[in-house]
Formats: sequence, C-alpha cells, structure tokens
Amino acid sequence: MAGVIFLLSAQPDLKSPLPSLYDFIARKIAHMAEYGLFAFLLIRALRHAHRLSVKDAVAIAVFVVILYAASDEYHQSFVHGRHMAALDVVIDTLGGLSGIALLTNKSKFGLMLKKLK
Repeated sequence: MAGVIFLLSAQPDLKSPLPSLYDFIARKIAHMAEYGLFAFLLIRALRHAHRLSVKDAVAIAVFVVILYAASDEYHQSFVHGRHMAALDVVIDTLGGLSGIALLTNKSKFGLMLKKLK
C-alpha cells in the first residue's frame, strides 16, 4: 500500500473530470480511504509477523501513518505540479485513525481484528 501511495503522489496531475468542488471532496475521501487501508494492513502485518498485541500494533500503526503522511507530502514538494499541504497530513492521519476505529473491538467491524489473533 505504501508503494501505491508513493506512485500516486509521484503523478504530476491527477485531475478528474469532476467539477472542482467534487474533485476536491473525492480526493480527500481517497486520501482517507488509502490511509485507512494502509493502517489496517500495518496492523495486520504487525500482528502476524511480530506477534504484537492489538494495542501495540495500533500504536505503531498510528505513528507510521503520521510519519508516512508527512513524508508523502514532502515527496510531493519535488513533483512538478504538486505541492506540500499540511492539511493533507491531517486528512491522511484522520483516514488512518478512521480505518483503525472501524477495525477495533468498539465497532462491529472489530471482528476483522479478532480474526487476526
């Protein structure tokens, strides 16, 4: 997933045929979805490969999502037609946190994490 995020960030122009407001909303939803999936995959990998508790895996995943979101924005500053945006780091982080929230024991989707045990 990190590779997909990197490749998408390296594209100089990802404009859609949508009107600008809808394009903006679609982009932010896409940011949140990709970082939510990234967080889920991180947790899954940490749980399986390193036998970490859910709590530890979530803590590491949150840290990695924030770090990767910031580095992704920095990377975009070198891509023609793209720029760094602190708001995108926040949106990416919220996407990661949303993905984690959907997968914790406090939601009906928590069954996904329980299956990882």
